[in-house]
Amino acid sequence: MSADEETRLYLVPTPIGNLEDITLRAIRVLKEVDTVLAEDTRTSGKLLQHLGIDKRMHSHHLHNEHKAVAHLIERLGKGEKMALVSDAGTPGISDPGFLLVRECLRHNIKFECLPGPTAFVPALLKSGFSAERFTFEGFLPQKKGRQTRLQQLATEERTMIFYESPHRLLKTLTQFSEYLGPERQVSVSRELTKFFEETITGTLTEVLAAFEQKAIKGEFVIVVEGTDK
Repeated sequence: MSADEETRLYLVPTPIGNLEDITLRAIRVLKEVDTVLAEDTRTSGKLLQHLGIDKRMHSHHLHNEHKAVAHLIERLGKGEKMALVSDAGTPGISDPGFLLVRECLRHNIKFECLPGPTAFVPALLKSGFSAERFTFEGFLPQKKGRQTRLQQLATEERTMIFYESPHRLLKTLTQFSEYLGPERQVSVSRELTKFFEETITGTLTEVLAAFEQKAIKGEFVIVVEGTDK
């Protein structure tokens, strides 16, 4: 393999909670690269410390990736090897990564994406809803386009998967009830793979009532059953 054919960038999934959920290959790659691009160097620094890896790190997040991508492509083109990680899960899935991958393709820079943890797969399987056809929606628009998106989703026949933050969970479940109907089946998972992991499944009315009685903490995955025409 010539130098030009060597992999320069690795997208490395990291545990979404339980630190044991990292592959041997991911550990090897993190040890071998020159630099780790991290969404939050403090969070990823704790993981590297846990793995006994001492590596140079640079911040690469949603607020700086547009400005940083050209410089990173230049460094990759000169032969530097990098691993891109997010705080948890697979980079590029509702996290930074897309822009850098696109520029690697444009500049013929070889990259690899390692398989590994992502939150929506266990949440989907724990819901008990059909996994034959599903759509990953990520985070709903916070303001502009939110109502339009909800109206479109009302007629979606596939199982739908969303990510949501704790301070918007009740609002989102309430709006789902309004647009999709209070009897639509929903499954909400939080803190997946962690000690306080929890999944609540039922109608939107039932699940919303359950979370109104709880302290809402952690990261959430919402799985909604598609409409049955």
